[in-house]
Amino acid sequence: MIDESPPESTLPPCPACGSVYTYEMGTLYVCPECAHEWSTAAVASSDDAETGSGVIKDANGTPLADGDTVTVIKDLKIKGTSLVVKVGTKVKNIRLVGGDHDIDCKIDGIGAMKLKSEFVRKV
Repeated sequence: MIDESPPESTLPPCPACGSVYTYEMGTLYVCPECAHEWSTAAVASSDDAETGSGVIKDANGTPLADGDTVTVIKDLKIKGTSLVVKVGTKVKNIRLVGGDHDIDCKIDGIGAMKLKSEFVRKV
């Protein structure tokens, strides 16, 4: 008789289909049943959210809130254009959202953008 029980694993189940047969491939988790791939960092951040420490922080570790003003700490190239957000650019009235790029904002001369909190510092 073949044992059909899922394997004992510390890997998270697939967020798309719930399969317990996930495996690691570099810095990604992969589901062999639905071919969904997701980042190991995404799982770590969801673990933080479950423990209540899902606060979005800037590059210095300062918690951010909606309406804050931040400064860009690194030149950021904008995909698909020749534009660059320069170091020291002030961004006013940010809005925090979930996901990889966790800040929605408007930058003068560029327009609406999404930024990662790791590239900004609270003013």
